Amino acid sequence: MPKAAGLANGAKPRYTYTYYKGVQERGAGRMFYRLPFVKFFSRILNRVTVTVILVALQLLWLCWVFFAITTGTGRVWVNGVLNALSLLIILYLVRKDENSAYKVGWIALIGILPLLGGALYLAFGNKRPSRRLRLKMQAVDDAHKKDLAQQPGPADTLDARGLGQSRYVAKYGPYPAWQNTRTQYFSCGEAMYPQLLADLEKAEKTIFLEFFIVSHGYMWNGIEKILRRKAAQGVDVRLIYDDFGSLLGLPTDFVVRMERAHIRCIPFNPVVPLLSLVMNHRDHRKIVVIDGTVAYTGGVNLADEYINKEQRFGYWKDAALRVEGDAAWNFTVMFLNFWNAFRPSEEDYSPFRPAPLEPPVSDGVVQPYADSPLDEEPVAETIYLNILAQAQRYVYIYTPYLAIGEEMLDALRNAAKRGVDVRLVLPGIPDKKLVFRLSRSYYLPLLQAGVRIFEFTPGFLHAKCWVSDDVTAVVGSINMDYRSLFLHFECGVLLQHSSQVAVLRDDVLATLPQCREVQVTDCRTSLPGTVLDSVLRLLSPLM
Repeated sequence: MPKAAGLANGAKPRYTYTYYKGVQERGAGRMFYRLPFVKFFSRILNRVTVTVILVALQLLWLCWVFFAITTGTGRVWVNGVLNALSLLIILYLVRKDENSAYKVGWIALIGILPLLGGALYLAFGNKRPSRRLRLKMQAVDDAHKKDLAQQPGPADTLDARGLGQSRYVAKYGPYPAWQNTRTQYFSCGEAMYPQLLADLEKAEKTIFLEFFIVSHGYMWNGIEKILRRKAAQGVDVRLIYDDFGSLLGLPTDFVVRMERAHIRCIPFNPVVPLLSLVMNHRDHRKIVVIDGTVAYTGGVNLADEYINKEQRFGYWKDAALRVEGDAAWNFTVMFLNFWNAFRPSEEDYSPFRPAPLEPPVSDGVVQPYADSPLDEEPVAETIYLNILAQAQRYVYIYTPYLAIGEEMLDALRNAAKRGVDVRLVLPGIPDKKLVFRLSRSYYLPLLQAGVRIFEFTPGFLHAKCWVSDDVTAVVGSINMDYRSLFLHFECGVLLQHSSQVAVLRDDVLATLPQCREVQVTDCRTSLPGTVLDSVLRLLSPLM
């Protein structure tokens, strides 16, 4: 396997689309789409339609099998076995060290479907990725833990609560804290986009991109032109995108086209028309790293609605953070670990280390981090819970979705009850109506505890940000829902004593006049509505 350290001046990358195509076609997903009957349907239907049809056929077949075995001659003993299985699964869940909302959701489902529930849990209940995927990624993470060792000094300036938060991220992330780093907060995608293009134009060695959604349009076309030009100049350009997130936005030959342009590409967890638990786990991260020195993250994907070139749900309010300096190293390691798990290229990351800023910059402590379903450590949720537990004056939160467990619900309410000004800002126009209904089901208990809730009336709020006490902030890709907190690969940046904490706070305060504050009287609903809300709350971890 060829190595891919920094390219010499003007050198062409030694990777071609034919190499990648050969590797990918050996994968199960690609091979499935090469089957004759699948190829036939793909000629007359698009990939999305084929996938939906084939998954639906599998569900119908499974329903038929279940009906046949539970109503046939051996139904008595079959039903007995299935009931016993469901009981054993319930007992197992009671003892299992796992998120309580997830356990309650499955126990409720098994109670509703005692014959089928236990079998469904065996098929789809394990949150962790498939063993093959887990081992592959874990091996790379373990091999590069030394690259993420906390250096002495950066966290020493923090007070006790800040130091504890930083130590937690460094130990259990594990992603170290840094100083000598500039940060810049962007209050919307269209403010970030010109700066991103300018930084891409300056690239001399490497450009790494990792996104949940890549979609053809104005935004991607502007980026692609620069990537093609830089790749032709010998810059090492790599792209990871989530195959599910980009399913509707990219043509089927996208990877081949990129590889022909010397832009190396990995579609993460390719979608195949097979019922599989591993399809649950998506790469929801948004990362750009340029020359190892400049990095971007936040809620902004590479699609036109994120910079308001297309309006799907009114004005799209998002957020992003630019990181320049030592802390960009964390994003470099995040990206390379992902890359090398699927397309091994280098064992030594040292050529990608950022050049130190001169003169040194002192603007707080910057700590980029990632969260993964590979382990049982809920890093993202714990950071949020710690912020709520330590807050003394206020906590302001941007989130597009609200589907939380009892721990987070209690933390929000308890902070408000002890006098902390807790404010949640959510979309006024939803992108998913059922999820929006689920989010609103949490309003009443939060409002009754003193939490203030605002809905962004101009459109859809997609930002994922926390800010507290003019001291601490988080900007990243992590929603306040079960998928982001437990099922997806995510990332964020913890800022402490940074100038951008106040910038984020001011952005929230400037956004509130554009919102409608929700009152307790707004939460009245009919009996059928109450029942629906209860069902959605109960099953939210399974959605």
